[in-house]
Amino acid sequence: MWVNNFFDKIKLPFRKEKELVLALYSILGFYPHNLSFYKQALLHKSARRRNEKGRPLNNERLEFLGDAILDAVVGDIVFRHFEGKREGFLTNTRSKLVSRDTLGKLAKEMGVDQLIKSSDHSTSHNSYKNGNAFEALVGAIYLDRGYDACMRFMEKRILAQVINIDKVAYKEVNFKSKLLEWSQKNRVKLEFRDLKQAKDENTGSPVFTTQVFLEGVEGCSGTGYSKKESHQNASKDTLQRLRREPQFIDAVFAAKADRTKMEEEPVMSVPDPEKEQQNFIIEQPKERPTASGYEERKTAPPADKLRQPEEQEDDMTLDDITATPREKTREEIIAEAEAAAFAEG
Repeated sequence: MWVNNFFDKIKLPFRKEKELVLALYSILGFYPHNLSFYKQALLHKSARRRNEKGRPLNNERLEFLGDAILDAVVGDIVFRHFEGKREGFLTNTRSKLVSRDTLGKLAKEMGVDQLIKSSDHSTSHNSYKNGNAFEALVGAIYLDRGYDACMRFMEKRILAQVINIDKVAYKEVNFKSKLLEWSQKNRVKLEFRDLKQAKDENTGSPVFTTQVFLEGVEGCSGTGYSKKESHQNASKDTLQRLRREPQFIDAVFAAKADRTKMEEEPVMSVPDPEKEQQNFIIEQPKERPTASGYEERKTAPPADKLRQPEEQEDDMTLDDITATPREKTREEIIAEAEAAAFAEG
């Protein structure tokens, strides 16, 4: 009865608008005052609508407004809910709650995705389209009922009935970080290769594809509307494969064993770094030690000191050669004594 009186009061001319109001009430928990804000919030740019002045009519401006409102509202809620937590934890928790992925799931869970007006052939990324519509819806609430209404909607409707804020805060959603942590712990070489970049046929948005390699073993690939998203998707699928396929883990560690074995094999012939360098110093002949001292350097004597072989032979004498003296006989001794006595006499 009260619902009928409400519709009579706002005098909605079309049945479709009455259906929209009821759908919004089930989502928001209250009836809108100005329905035009919410209709625009649910109008995707692919619908290509224009206003009476010929300007594009879509939810992009409300999306911008709703994004700012959500940051403030969710930041307030997180600050009060997690008393004593540090700034890094609060920032990370707010980022999870207002991420495109979370808002896209919210929009789908609450039925917002069923109300979005878009072209029938549009195949754009659903989480982006739905998440953007959710932000635009918050922008519409702000314009229609103010900041306090946005706070009540997020606190009483979303975080009390749809999302468990504690689970979101302590849940690890950075799959790339998890894969990096696992690879570092196990000393496994991890590589992300960006394979290609294409464009969505309908929206023209860039689409990235990334492949994960562990020790050169091909992991899973992932696609996304940004490199970060493609890395996350590839990491998520690779982590799941590591958990579910023992053969994959065996292949990775076998490749690691081959790599470490090659790195640890000793090299028998070690190059001499001194010989590898170019020597700019001219070596001089050195004296060699002999039994009696050091041998003179073998250098050529001056020309005037050169002598012919025969001259060298004349210099060879026996002066320095002595023989052992012979003992004298008795007769020679007596004769020498007589001669000496005769000479004295």
